[in-house]
Amino acid sequence: MRSVMRADVRTRSVLRSAPAKPAKPQGFSLVELLVTLIIVAVGLLGLAATQAAMQEADFDSYQRAQAVVLANDMLDRISANRYAAPCYAITAGGGSPYLGTPTGGGHLGAPTCGLGSATAEQAARAVADLAEWDQQLQGAAEVHNGANAGAMSEARGCVTFDAATQAYTVVVAWQGRNPTFASVNACGNGLYGDEAQRRTVWMRLRMADLM
Repeated sequence: MRSVMRADVRTRSVLRSAPAKPAKPQGFSLVELLVTLIIVAVGLLGLAATQAAMQEADFDSYQRAQAVVLANDMLDRISANRYAAPCYAITAGGGSPYLGTPTGGGHLGAPTCGLGSATAEQAARAVADLAEWDQQLQGAAEVHNGANAGAMSEARGCVTFDAATQAYTVVVAWQGRNPTFASVNACGNGLYGDEAQRRTVWMRLRMADLM
């Protein structure tokens, strides 16, 4: 009888010392899932905003690069036809007349050129240069679905002459997407709504006296 009781005691001690079974995993709670979804959503929104800002910056850089090319093109035309250079100075002041986008009331229309010291051929070359530049500013170099798409948005070009410095200034203006700061050049002034959205690039050319 005693031996049976002792065996029973030993069995109970073994049962008591046996390790407890681990609790079954319960998974994520609804609150944890909601917090995770919110964090993921905020991250995706931040990524989308960054991507949009990068696209805006790339577009602005592309438009500025186009404007630089157009301004350089006109400087090259003036330099190559130096004896008819006064014919290129189409802008008297205040940002008009201009070439490019015809809306706004200050578009030059059909360019003209007095002979001055230039020959008839040189004057005709100047008129042709201005007409071609006008079409380039209007985006005629590239057409999509029947619409010009080869230039900046609302592109306009001005050329002025400063008799004091004997320098020609070529300005290209266009419509920016976001406000930055007002341009110091008057080309296209008042034609882009908020002046902080009017973008401009300008270059100067001083003619050397070859006499």
